[in-house]
Amino acid sequence: MDFALNEDQATLQEVLRDFFDKKSPESAVREQMADPAGYDKALWRQMAEQLGLQSLALPEEYGGSGFTFVELGIALEEMGRALVVSPFFASCVMATQLLLAADDHDAMKQYLPAIASGELIGTVAIAEDSGSWLPADVTTTATESAGGWTISGHKSYVLDGAIADVVLVAARSNDRVGVFAVDGGTAGLTRVPLQTMDQTRKQARIEFGNTPAKLIGSLDRGQRAIQTMLDHSMIALSAEALGGTAKVLDMAVDYAKVREQFGRPIGSFQAIKHKCASMLVELESSRSAAYYALWAASAGDPDVPKLASLAKAFCADTYLSACGENIQIHGGIGFTWEHPAHLYLKRAKNTQLFLGSSDLHRQRLADLIGI
Repeated sequence: MDFALNEDQATLQEVLRDFFDKKSPESAVREQMADPAGYDKALWRQMAEQLGLQSLALPEEYGGSGFTFVELGIALEEMGRALVVSPFFASCVMATQLLLAADDHDAMKQYLPAIASGELIGTVAIAEDSGSWLPADVTTTATESAGGWTISGHKSYVLDGAIADVVLVAARSNDRVGVFAVDGGTAGLTRVPLQTMDQTRKQARIEFGNTPAKLIGSLDRGQRAIQTMLDHSMIALSAEALGGTAKVLDMAVDYAKVREQFGRPIGSFQAIKHKCASMLVELESSRSAAYYALWAASAGDPDVPKLASLAKAFCADTYLSACGENIQIHGGIGFTWEHPAHLYLKRAKNTQLFLGSSDLHRQRLADLIGI
């Protein structure tokens, strides 16, 4: 399989890198971290209207541009590189992938065009206080009556859950787990922002008290749709981590060239050279893992579940390790909270835990290949 970007993909990457370098400098990232909304609405509109990013990998019949998961991965890599603060991952990866996997055409017609235009922000609520992302561990309940479905329970670690216009909830009805849509303004819905370590990726706790909801797809298909969404989201997260890893390597190399000790750049010392070289080796290994998974997802490869866990575990760990090395190379200044190295460190740690830990995914990979 050839992982080289074609001309159009390379152009897309170049355009996005230039755009986000200008629109997501460190000052903008810090400003949006402090904003309860967690994103720049003007930038969100530009992403939709000028670049069509929200519609990138959606089918044309639902207002999308019809590109593949590879192009979506390219966009996420560049967002990860610039540490873009936005609801893109929640809305344009998790929510859209769950709607597509549920295969409910009425729901897709209702939500996907609005997500594609950037007018509607969606998110997915699965994990609860245990932190498990496994559909089998869902305890939030869905009850059907003559008046329709209602949901009771709570969800934690809901990405952009405090601002989403629609929340797609995993809830249990007897022995089956289904997907239910809850509009953001629905009575019986309580949303509390969480003060997590990484405020570039806002999360919330959501409580449901007999909250009216709409079943998406069928109960029989729900658990499979959730797992399909999770696999694709893990691959997308790996691409985002790849971009962050590349950025911190650039930071480390640039600093090593200009910081002098004993009358010479620290990059001339063997220890620093070896650190940077090791970071590069790990970066390129991450690139192989992430893009292999992206191409497989685009092709509908049956090995996607294995590749998703492989890429998630490897790329997330590599990202966190690179952030640590970057801080070490920067020395004293790198240990200050005011330095941008710590913004990437916090994002990397969040990436390692979000959608399941690296240990969990290594165990899942081992189970899937029969070890």
